Amino acid sequence: MSRRFTFVTVALTAVVAFLVGAIVAGGFLRPSVGAQPTISAPRRAAVKADGSSIGALRTAGAPFVNFADVVERVNAAVVNIDATSAGPVADSRRRNRLGLPDSPEMFERSREAPRRGSGSGFIVDADGSILTNNHVIEGAERILVKLSDGRSLRARVVGADPDTDIALLKVDGQSNLPVAPLGDSSTLRMGEWVCAIGNPLGYEHSVTVGVISYLGRKLFDSSLDDYIQTDAAINFGNSGGPLINTRGEVIGINAAISSRASNIGFAVPINGATAILPQLRARGRVSRGYIGVALRDLDLNLQRSLHLNTPAGAVVQDVTDGSPASRAGIRPYDVIVGFEGVAVANDDELIHEIASRAPGTTAQLRIIRDDREFATTVKLSERPGRDGDPNRQETAAPSASPLAPGRDGLLGLTVRDLDPAAFNRLKLPQATRGVLITRVDPLSAAYDADLQRGTVLMEINRKPIVSLADYTRLSAAVRPGDVLTLYVYIPDIAQRQLKTVRIDDR
Repeated sequence: MSRRFTFVTVALTAVVAFLVGAIVAGGFLRPSVGAQPTISAPRRAAVKADGSSIGALRTAGAPFVNFADVVERVNAAVVNIDATSAGPVADSRRRNRLGLPDSPEMFERSREAPRRGSGSGFIVDADGSILTNNHVIEGAERILVKLSDGRSLRARVVGADPDTDIALLKVDGQSNLPVAPLGDSSTLRMGEWVCAIGNPLGYEHSVTVGVISYLGRKLFDSSLDDYIQTDAAINFGNSGGPLINTRGEVIGINAAISSRASNIGFAVPINGATAILPQLRARGRVSRGYIGVALRDLDLNLQRSLHLNTPAGAVVQDVTDGSPASRAGIRPYDVIVGFEGVAVANDDELIHEIASRAPGTTAQLRIIRDDREFATTVKLSERPGRDGDPNRQETAAPSASPLAPGRDGLLGLTVRDLDPAAFNRLKLPQATRGVLITRVDPLSAAYDADLQRGTVLMEINRKPIVSLADYTRLSAAVRPGDVLTLYVYIPDIAQRQLKTVRIDDR
C-alpha cells in the first residue's frame, strides 16, 4: 500500500511541477509592462475575419514613443523670429466673421504702433530657407532670426500667402544648417500623438506634447481652411513653429489658438505649405484658380426640401457678377456633380480642385439643374485675395412702403420690409429683394440653423419673397416636421447662402 502511495505522490508532484513551469514560462513570453519607451516599437497589422488588414496596430503592451528622441532630431532646426515695424500694420484676416463659437485668434495680432512681435519658424533647406506664418512677419520692416546655436541673422521675405497664412523667409550666406524633415499631413488621424516646439512668451525652444484633436477645422475662410486642431499646449510666440509627429516629421505649422481655452490650438497642414512652396520661391505669391461661386454641401435636409435626386455634389448658393461662373450661365441652386470628368463628393473637394489649377485654364463642369444634367466649360480667373473688399453696390433700391413687423411662431423669425434706410445701412446690392430679419427666437428652429438678425430672407423653398405679405403667406403654410430651404443674403460677408431649417414636431 505504501509503495502505491509513494508512486501516486511522485506522479502528482511531477504533474504540478510541469504545470507551474508552463505558467511561469508563458509569463516570460509576454511583453514586459514596465519596458522602457522606444521610438521604434514593434507593430503588427490587425486582420479582419476575411483576411483583409484594418491597419497597423501596436503590439499589445508596447510602450509609447519617446518624445525626447523626437525633439533631439528636430529642435536644432527650430528658430525664433523677431519682426519689427515702425508703424501700425493692417490686420489682413477677417477674424470671427463666421460667428465661430470659440473665437479663434491668430497668435501675434497686436497692431499698435510701433509693433514688435515674436514668433517661431523652422528651417526647410540647409541654405537658410525658413517656413513660418504670414501673420508673424506681415508688414515687418526688420526680421531677425535666432538660430539654435545662438546666432541672430537678418532675414528677408521670399514670399507670403495670406490666404493660408504661410510665409517663406531666407537668411542669406548660410550652408549646412540643420533641416526639419517634412511629413505627410494627409495620413494624420485624430488621436495621434504630436509635439510642438517654439518660443512661447519668450521661453525659447519650449516643447509641449498632446494629440490631434480634430482634422479639417474651418476657422477664418470656409473655402480654403483645413486646420489641424491639437491640445498640445501652444501660446503667444509658438506661431510659425512646427507641429511634429512621432517620427520626428513636421506635419503642421502652428498658427492660432482659441481665445476661450488654453488647450485648443490650430496648425496649418504641412501639405498645404509644400504645395505652394514652388510658387513662393518663384513669384513670391500664390495664384489660384477661381470661378466665382459660393458653395455648400448637399446634405439630406437640402435634398429633401429641394426634392433633389442626386446623392452627392456641391450646391451653388451665390454667383459673383461678372465671374467665370456667371459668364458660363451657372445659377443658384445648381448642383455641381463633376469636375473634369471626376465625380464631386462635396464642396470642399471641388474648391480645392479649382484652387489647385492655374488661372487662365479651362475646366468642364457637370451640373444638375431641375433634374436635368448637362455640361458646361468655364475659364478660370485668379482667385481674389482674402484681403479684397467685397464687390458690393452701395446704391439704394427703389422706395418701398414699410409694413408692420411680422412674426411666425414655427420659424421663430421676426421680419420687416426692406426700406431705403436699410439698403443704405447694410450696403445691399441694388437687385436685392426680400425681407429683413430683425429678431431670431433663441428657442426656434431658425436659431438652430444659424440664422441671424440683420440677414435678408429672399426665398423659402425657391419661392421668392418680395414683401412681408409674401413671407406671411409662405410661413403660414409651414407645418411641424417640414424641412425648409431658406435663401438669404448676409451683409456682413456680402454673400448669399442656403440655410436648411427643420421644423420640430410638436
